[in-house]
Amino acid sequence: FPMAATDPQVLALAAQITESREQDIPLLLLKLKGILSSPSLGCEESNKIKQDIYDYGLTQYCLLVLKQDHSQLHGAWATAAQLAEILSHCCVGLEVKEDPEEFYRKFLPSVIDSLLVLGKRLQARFIRAIKDKEKQDFLHWFQIVTDAICWLFGGHIQLAARVLQNDHFLQLLITDDVETAIIMMSVLHNILRINSSVLLQVEEETLHSVLDELVYKLSSTTNPAVGGAATKLLLLVAKSCKQLVQLFTARYKGLKGLLSKQWTGKGFDREVNQLLDLLYLEESSGKGEMQKQHEAACIIQAAWRGFQTRRRLKKLPQAVVILQRSFRAKREQELQHLTKQKEDEALKLQMQLQRQRAMRLFHERQLALLEVVHASQVNKYMQEMEEKSALTIQRFWRGYRARRIFHQQKQSLKEYKAAVIIQRAACKFLEKRRRRRPLSPWKEPKGLTDEQRLALQQKVDDYIKLHPASQMSEEMSKELHMQAQAKLAQFLLRNRLDQRAAQRREALLAQVNTDVELLMNAPGLAETTEKDFGAFMSRSIPVATKARQAHNTMLKYTRWPWWKKLGDEFMEDDVIPDDAINTELEALFIGGRK
Repeated sequence: FPMAATDPQVLALAAQITESREQDIPLLLLKLKGILSSPSLGCEESNKIKQDIYDYGLTQYCLLVLKQDHSQLHGAWATAAQLAEILSHCCVGLEVKEDPEEFYRKFLPSVIDSLLVLGKRLQARFIRAIKDKEKQDFLHWFQIVTDAICWLFGGHIQLAARVLQNDHFLQLLITDDVETAIIMMSVLHNILRINSSVLLQVEEETLHSVLDELVYKLSSTTNPAVGGAATKLLLLVAKSCKQLVQLFTARYKGLKGLLSKQWTGKGFDREVNQLLDLLYLEESSGKGEMQKQHEAACIIQAAWRGFQTRRRLKKLPQAVVILQRSFRAKREQELQHLTKQKEDEALKLQMQLQRQRAMRLFHERQLALLEVVHASQVNKYMQEMEEKSALTIQRFWRGYRARRIFHQQKQSLKEYKAAVIIQRAACKFLEKRRRRRPLSPWKEPKGLTDEQRLALQQKVDDYIKLHPASQMSEEMSKELHMQAQAKLAQFLLRNRLDQRAAQRREALLAQVNTDVELLMNAPGLAETTEKDFGAFMSRSIPVATKARQAHNTMLKYTRWPWWKKLGDEFMEDDVIPDDAINTELEALFIGGRK
């Protein structure tokens, strides 16, 4: 604890929190709001109280509570929103002298992350809420959390870039809800107002994401409030840096038309006209620069074309020779191609004529044979000729298929032979190396020297002298045996009595379980009949019911297929194993005894 004079209210609250339960701490922390908002406090006194609150760890308590499940707190989301406001007020104006790096590098970024996560959860609850009262409450708490964030980075300007680069901030900004979108754009407006150069400090991807979302809101909505907020933000961004205006004109080509057509006459014409003037001014200056670049490019192109033409004229005789040579070579190739084509056509025509002549001779031979063959033998002759033709076709097809398979297997056969050769060489190499390895000679175990043997014998004798063997007479042995027999008899007698008592307890427990099951399954008093009354008066009915259940269980088990009885891996959820069946039968037998 600090040694300087501490505010008594902070000291009492710290002591109360230390002695309280964990679930009561959030409500106690709300008392900090009254301490900080006291009207009698001056600037120096307020900063002193904030320093005391930080030194006693109450600020860290607030941060830990915000990281918990807010729905489990007393007061739920209202308490979380108030704690966020208290935490931001405690951090602004606080100057930490001991270990400032821990405060500025770790504690403050952690506070920003926790507040953004709380805002994201409140936004999701607000969007899902159905009742108007719930939506108003969640929107009010969301507004409190966003005001706390603005107050925090307003007191610590270095946190503005941290807020802008946080993924939760982008998720809060990228929403279709009108009310929360307007609030988040006001937060972004405060960031740019406090630190106008923050957009140049963040990553390019983050900058593009923010600008894309603002332009998307202008193009996708017709709400004047959303459009006005987005237009004011874009105007503030354009005024803050000229590079961003160049980014607008290069990245968003249709922004000028969108502003002039859709958002003129919506109540914020002054901002729209200012933004359009900046965009048109940048475009006109860009066009002048483009004109200069175009003229320079034309001069460079003209000089390059002149150089190319002069070099081409110098190489013209050589180019003509190359052109003539290539033309003659191409004409020679065309003549060779035409000659080869004519030869192929002549060969095809000759083969076709030979085939026609062979077919004509074959048909003439067949007709001559048909004239010689008797009419009754014509069908038989034709069948023989068809079989010979089929055999010839099959023989040629089998030969073609065997040759094709051989060519396909030729590569695999070559690989197989290569593998055999490599394996044979490796086996020979290993066999040679195994033969060259000499056998290790037999080494007899080392024996004890005379000195070691004498030292070991001396140790054995010393141990025997220190630990002599105990001797017992025969009478003492018999007396000890009789005592052991008496104690064994007493143990067996006591064990038999314990077993009877345990059996009695199991019988009573089984009877109680049976009565409880009957009472749970019994009908109401209005529906009770004399038959139901007899079930409780007679002890045989419960026993019979239990026996019937056990019998049904055994029948169900005996009807199982063989594969269900192989092991536990085949057991299903509704199947009762053997141990359960045995336990059921044993409980039934004990429950039936008196």
